[in-house]
Amino acid sequence: MSSARISAEELFKRQRERLQLRWFAGQAGRGRVLEAVDTLDRRPSLAGYLNAIYPNKVQILGAEELAWLDSLDSRHRWETIERIIQFRPLAMVLSKAQDCPADLLEAAEESMTPLWGSPLRGHELLNHLQYQLARTLAPRVTLHGVFMEIYSIGVLITGDSGAGKSELALELISRGHRLVADDAPEFTQIAPDVLDGTCPELLQDLLEVRGLGVLNIRQMFGDTAVKGNKYLRLITHLTRPGDDPADTDGLGRLTGDNSARRVLDLDVPMTTLPVMPGRNLAVLAEAAARLHTLRMKGMDPAAAFIARHSNFLERGSP
Repeated sequence: MSSARISAEELFKRQRERLQLRWFAGQAGRGRVLEAVDTLDRRPSLAGYLNAIYPNKVQILGAEELAWLDSLDSRHRWETIERIIQFRPLAMVLSKAQDCPADLLEAAEESMTPLWGSPLRGHELLNHLQYQLARTLAPRVTLHGVFMEIYSIGVLITGDSGAGKSELALELISRGHRLVADDAPEFTQIAPDVLDGTCPELLQDLLEVRGLGVLNIRQMFGDTAVKGNKYLRLITHLTRPGDDPADTDGLGRLTGDNSARRVLDLDVPMTTLPVMPGRNLAVLAEAAARLHTLRMKGMDPAAAFIARHSNFLERGSP
């Protein structure tokens, strides 16, 4: 798991065109960095309107905020500005193309605090910056496997080296499913119950298959065979016979080999498929995805059969 971070300069460059930003003062603070851990020691607020009690990491100053500052006497006004500066925000942003007050400009320049301006309204800046910062600083982890979209479900195919992950992925692609990432997909927890999987730029569109080498899936199968990102909903784990013996005579024959794997703060459902000669793993992976969809809708064939069997025993044989 890696700790995400972003600098003031990087945020400015990313959002400059979208938010029509101008840099007024404090360019010496362009290297100021915001890390995900910075929001854990106080009330986490990445972006918001001027707050002198719990300052946001990006302070937005609208017309109301500047009017409030203007209502203060010179001493209180300077103390308020100084207090905000002391919390070292990543940046301050003036909305609606307002003129920058001279004392705020001076304080930002002296403290090397980036001060930007935008013609957009405050709520537009707030919504966009909060979303972008939350996504950028969200917890993330890199897992080993092939991340696929199967029947509109994000499925991570895992297993030991040589288990056949890439071959299975290639067959699934030939059957109309889509590749997200091979070998090292990156997962970001963008919401309490959502893991968004993407592909590192270096590995984009590529799939490595033993005996064939590196394949460019986009060039071979077309643009529709590749997807930029997908939410992780299911893990399909490939095992060799004997590595993880299943309950072939008990309940496992009815329910399948199902468990869960902890990824960041979420337990992701995992189905284990033994790799044996004669088994069509592509069909099994498709069936696992369909079965997961049914279970998410509250339909479980195994549970229904067990209930039917119990009811049959209670009534007695006909």
